Amino acid sequence: MPSETEWDTIRKILTESGDTWAVVGLSTNRSRAAYGVAAVLQRFGKRVVPVHPKAETVHEEQGHASLADIPFPVDVVDVFVNSHLAGAIADEAVAKGAKAVWFQLGVIDEAAYGRTRAAGLDMVMDRCPAIEIPRLSRG
Repeated sequence: MPSETEWDTIRKILTESGDTWAVVGLSTNRSRAAYGVAAVLQRFGKRVVPVHPKAETVHEEQGHASLADIPFPVDVVDVFVNSHLAGAIADEAVAKGAKAVWFQLGVIDEAAYGRTRAAGLDMVMDRCPAIEIPRLSRG
């Protein structure tokens, strides 16, 4: 279970940061975790924008090759890439004007976490929103 401070950040991102989530690493590959997590986010009212080099349409949303290619504001950037690539994505999220960055389970980059928080964004690392969203209803 997250610490009280971490839980406050998780709750804020899930309930107050906005409903447009760019999911970096989301493709049409149904066996990947990003595919299932994106479906859960949609069930909870989030607009999921796929970000993947192939720019595939996933869950009926047009994909984009990068965050910079998305022609509208993004509230949260959910990162499903290897930790060594995640810092650059976090920096792109800051440049894009996102309100929050979410690094998925196993995605850890302490330096990126520090830069992102210093830029004023909320951030969660090594957590999954599909696990955390149901906890909201339980308090």
